[in-house]
Amino acid sequence: MGGEGGFGKGGFGDKGKGKGKKGKGKGKGKGKGKEEKAWVPLTKLGRLVNDGKINSVEEIYLHSLPIKEPEIIDHFFAPGTLKDEMMKIHPVQKMTSAGQTNRFVCYVLVGDQNGHIGLGAKCAKEVATAIRGGIISAKLNLIPVRRGYWGNKIGLPHTVPMKVNGKCGSVRARLVPAPRGSGIVGSPVMKKMMAFAGINDCFTCSCGHTRTTANFAKATFEALRHTYSYLTPDLWKPTHFTKSPFQEFTDYLAQSKKVYAEA
Repeated sequence: MGGEGGFGKGGFGDKGKGKGKKGKGKGKGKGKGKEEKAWVPLTKLGRLVNDGKINSVEEIYLHSLPIKEPEIIDHFFAPGTLKDEMMKIHPVQKMTSAGQTNRFVCYVLVGDQNGHIGLGAKCAKEVATAIRGGIISAKLNLIPVRRGYWGNKIGLPHTVPMKVNGKCGSVRARLVPAPRGSGIVGSPVMKKMMAFAGINDCFTCSCGHTRTTANFAKATFEALRHTYSYLTPDLWKPTHFTKSPFQEFTDYLAQSKKVYAEA
């Protein structure tokens, strides 16, 4: 109880000071933000996306290119398309020689409700910073989700294409295809994640300490990631390999590199 009391006092005291400083910073920075709105890409992929050489996020997934800038995701999804929601936020403490240091861990979910979902986590001293960092982390971890049918291929895909499972810590999550109209048979966290991924019908099964929201969300996320890991008969057609964007636009990247250097 003594530790909690100390945390409460320290937390509020620090927060008060932090907010004051932050307020000053915000006031000064408002004008600057409007001027420096243009995105200056830092990676080769960012440069290709910014110059319109890559037309969809699927091209990036096809060549398994790592996304290091959240602006790449913002470029492909119109404002308001990607929704974000905080799954969990909780304080963590570390004992140091000066006493306890308090920080907040935030887990954020992003998705377009149409086959893309991302899960991110961030630890920071301030709640607002943790949430902001969590959203950026979730965008960088955005993955495609494959959807399929339970029976006849009528209408749009509505469920997971096959039984998939994921695990994190002691939690095991399993997703099973369900007939149209079943809805999501699962816990509130599972329902939220399926809605963000754009899956309408699904049976779920889980075991382990599912009350640990973070691990449960990560296990479900891994299961959704596995939907594209299976080679089903409808994907047995001959693969026509295309060049990676880095290989295709290698001359352009080398040329623009010199321009950036001169500028």
